[in-house]
Amino acid sequence: MKKRLNTNKVNEAMTTAGLTQTALAEALDVSKEAVSQWLKEKTYPRPNKVLQLGKLLNLNFDELVINEDPYTPVVAFRKMKGTKTKDHHIEKAQEMGRFLRHLVPFLPFDTLEMPPVLKKPSCDYDYLQTVAAKVRAEINVDADATIDFSHLIRRFFELQAVVVPVLWGSKQRHENAVHIYLPDSQSTWVYLNLDVNIHDFKFWMAHELGHCLSPSLAGDEAEDFADSFASALLFPEVKAKQAYLQLNNQSNLYKKCLCLLDIARQEVISPNTVMMQVNHYAKHIGKAEQDFGKTVWGMISNFNKEYKNVSEALLGDLEVLKAHDFIKKTEQSFETPFFNVLEKYLKESNKGPGIVNAITDMPLLDAWSMHAELT
Repeated sequence: MKKRLNTNKVNEAMTTAGLTQTALAEALDVSKEAVSQWLKEKTYPRPNKVLQLGKLLNLNFDELVINEDPYTPVVAFRKMKGTKTKDHHIEKAQEMGRFLRHLVPFLPFDTLEMPPVLKKPSCDYDYLQTVAAKVRAEINVDADATIDFSHLIRRFFELQAVVVPVLWGSKQRHENAVHIYLPDSQSTWVYLNLDVNIHDFKFWMAHELGHCLSPSLAGDEAEDFADSFASALLFPEVKAKQAYLQLNNQSNLYKKCLCLLDIARQEVISPNTVMMQVNHYAKHIGKAEQDFGKTVWGMISNFNKEYKNVSEALLGDLEVLKAHDFIKKTEQSFETPFFNVLEKYLKESNKGPGIVNAITDMPLLDAWSMHAELT
């Protein structure tokens, strides 16, 4: 894979900042000749200098660098609250995608083809409701029925999307899910972090399904669509209308909040999703949005504490969890071919634990355990 500086962008940014090649060289602690060679595209800066150059010129990585690999992995993140996607997050996920290419020949699908996708995905209310109804029909779920995990898992497999269950913890991560699409094989890989609340996990699964259906979108536009799609799929208009009427019938704010939590509990989704969809519906029909007051946030926090993380509920005591049990339980629960594919690749290639670490981004000690189990 070859990278080169986007010299047009660099020159524009230098002009805007009033920087000469000499000033740029001094700021980056390199020679003027080095800068000249970069701008003539005869050499490429070292990685640390690329990062410094981007900060100095206020250019992000995609603006600063032209990637001449036509098959660069396309990545999307389901971010943790309050985090931002940075250049090194994108580069790391793309590197994981390049390692995933080695697994493609071992996939169980008869043909690798582009799954059915949406032509012009948008966040328009009516459009989202139409798409949600279509997807519900495809997975045989009525508009007023509750979508469960098996419906979403089955749809991933039908779309030839490979689910990769991972234990990434609940803190100190940028992402809770990663979607990687490999253009050269038209294969899709969806990493799902199990160390999360069950309601959030269900939403993230639906969110990742939204990415599978909208590969033409990227960046914030892709994230906004995937979020809106997930909400409409899990709690469509017919449910939002019914919930709106139920909430309106409550005699006070406290009872309204309790009603909200009951609805979320029945659907196994976050109360936030219910609130959002109810008020999207209200706005769509020109009625007043529901107000739940400030108390609702504390009630939602307590609501979430009622439930174990997916990892605890599915795998039990993580302190004594063995690689064999993790593989067996997640393989069955998510109907994923990932571990079987990884096992075949490891045995044929004779690769070590490092490749498991690179593909899954799990701690090296866990990668050793999984490698030993699969080989």
